[in-house]
Amino acid sequence: MTKPLGIILAGGLATRMGGGDKGLLQLGDQPLLSHVIERLRPQVSGVALNANGDLGRFTDFDLTVVADSIEGFAGPLAGVLAGLDYAAEQGADHIVTAAADTPFFPTDLVEVLQLAAKMDDTDIALAATPDPERGTLRQPTFGLWPVALRDDLRVALNDGVRKVVQWTSRHNAADAMFPNWDYDPFFNINRPEDLQKAEAMLAEHS
Repeated sequence: MTKPLGIILAGGLATRMGGGDKGLLQLGDQPLLSHVIERLRPQVSGVALNANGDLGRFTDFDLTVVADSIEGFAGPLAGVLAGLDYAAEQGADHIVTAAADTPFFPTDLVEVLQLAAKMDDTDIALAATPDPERGTLRQPTFGLWPVALRDDLRVALNDGVRKVVQWTSRHNAADAMFPNWDYDPFFNINRPEDLQKAEAMLAEHS
């Protein structure tokens, strides 16, 4: 299968971390964002970053940075749209998104997303993990998205849609199931104590 373009979503406000960019926090010997880039880059045709505000703070990462076109921090879907618009300019058919605060996501993320979409005869898929209470826990910032749906997404965002699953359900999104290992592969850093946990996980699995 053709490798999609990778988009790292870093457009949130990080309110539970006291504001600022979670991707710039230090994890081990490098910024959190560097871990995400290293994990995503081998799986995709190229990597760009979705972020807002002063884009110069990401200069050291040598990535194209694309800002939301929807005002008011409209959530992950706005970042997906920014990525889709950029991908259209690059002539790409699909993007895969990954969150900037999730350093241990699967190294076969793209492969499993593409396979799930193919199996369900659709162009869109979200990562998911088993959940003992809900059965399936979707990971809405990790997905395969077709560029062909960017105008549909733009309309939905302008109509006030903010929840990822609310929009993806309209387009028969597949669930790409990933197993829970001895740790949650989609563990993300929301609070200061999560960063401490990530340090321990990094030491254990490096």
